[in-house]
Amino acid sequence: MKYYILNHMSQKEKISLFRRGRAEVSKAEETVRPIIERVRVEGDKAVKEFTERFDGAKIEEIRVSWEEIEGAEKKISRELVEALETAAENIAEFHRRQLPEEFSLNDNGRELGVIFRAIPRIGCYIPGGRAVYPSTVLMTAIPARVAGVRHIAVATPPGRDGEINPLILAACKIAGVTRVYRMGGAQAIAAFAYGTESIDRVDKIVGPGNIYVTSAKRLMSSEVAVDMPAGPSEILIIADERADARVIAYDLLAQAEHDPDATCILITTSETIGEDVRKILEDKNLAEREEAYLSLEKNGAIIIADNVEDAVNFSNSFAPEHLQIVTARNKELLEEIENAGSVFLGNYTPVASGDYASGTNHVLPTSGFARAYSGLNIRSFLKIIFWQKLSKEGIKKLSKVIIPLAEAEGLKAHADSVKIRVKED
Repeated sequence: MKYYILNHMSQKEKISLFRRGRAEVSKAEETVRPIIERVRVEGDKAVKEFTERFDGAKIEEIRVSWEEIEGAEKKISRELVEALETAAENIAEFHRRQLPEEFSLNDNGRELGVIFRAIPRIGCYIPGGRAVYPSTVLMTAIPARVAGVRHIAVATPPGRDGEINPLILAACKIAGVTRVYRMGGAQAIAAFAYGTESIDRVDKIVGPGNIYVTSAKRLMSSEVAVDMPAGPSEILIIADERADARVIAYDLLAQAEHDPDATCILITTSETIGEDVRKILEDKNLAEREEAYLSLEKNGAIIIADNVEDAVNFSNSFAPEHLQIVTARNKELLEEIENAGSVFLGNYTPVASGDYASGTNHVLPTSGFARAYSGLNIRSFLKIIFWQKLSKEGIKKLSKVIIPLAEAEGLKAHADSVKIRVKED
């Protein structure tokens, strides 16, 4: 891991941390563009060929049968089924609380308001490869279901045998998914965006992925709505001298094991904590996945700050996907946080709690995009539709505003459409 003193960091060093991941996504476009074009032109044929090339699976059917989905629970332990069900309940409860209320305003001859409607068709991308992510099925599909989405499709890469892990399928059933497809990577994003012979086109794609998936979502955003840039995982931990170095080390490893491109940063006011964490992470037996140590070596950093305020300012500039605050004033510091995907407060709140079961969503903006994007939430699946109705008296009153403004903008027909309504008989 790199080691810095915050006040001694050069602007170049800070910028290299702040712009993590973006260059890799841009480079991935060269690989992704021809994949997208082939799926657009060749449909199912291209999806099957790319599945064989990238996932090592020769598949006959892209769509998973409902019988396979129904039978998945029998292939996993009752303990896992109950864990999925409990997590699903917590996620549903938290997202139900986010449902907005419609409202209307009625005065001076104006009736106006808003109504909310669910996006009709959602495609949920569930990563595969290094791990199995049934939790991401719950995090993407359950909010969609709560919002009232009718068509909820899941795309996830198959194993080399062409099958989808039963944990994924069990989660799909629990979450209320209506379609499951054996496909991953950029080809899945393109298939969702364009539709193929056997894959229904969707209106919006949600879910995290690697740099190729993130690149594909970016390229397809003119064809289909997408949630956010959600690439390789990242964590920033703010800690003072009261923190437990071993706990912090495990929290860093927990994010690092996702992906060798993950970013893991500790910023602490205690040199002792920083040094203790560094020593603990030198033990290569702590994590099973070699990716964790590749990630820490490539994108890991320990930063020593003079005070907590400086650490918070750095965090707001960094805009992390996951922000963990392990300090004496953790709840108070929440008021000072401006940019973060999700915040975890105190010694007993690992990022894993939000990853799986607390109820908050784990699909979050990365690469600094938390400055402008929110994590996946109920409004990600809703549209706001405005409505208005004017009485005869209402249009008369507003005509004194509309006509001069329309004429000032040179839009005569706009003005005339009002004049013809208020013209005296």
